[in-house]
Amino acid sequence: MTTFTSRLLVTAAASLMLAGSAFAQTTAPATPATPSAKTAPAKMEAPKAKPERTAASLECSKQADAKGLHGKERKKFRSDCKKNAGKAN
Repeated sequence: MTTFTSRLLVTAAASLMLAGSAFAQTTAPATPATPSAKTAPAKMEAPKAKPERTAASLECSKQADAKGLHGKERKKFRSDCKKNAGKAN
């Protein structure tokens, strides 16, 4: 029984020593403090603004709200309404 216990202890100790290197942190790669011409973006773009909603789109939304439409029915109604420039009732 002592042989089994001693082998178990030796195996556990060896596992702990080998596992230490597996969990060691590595250093981050060095990055330059200022971006060079190669890494700098060509130009900074401003985030795109949402387009303004048209009067027809707003009117169609009001009509859909008045009818109590939701989901696919609302989407289809608004699409048809906008094609007819808000004249759908």
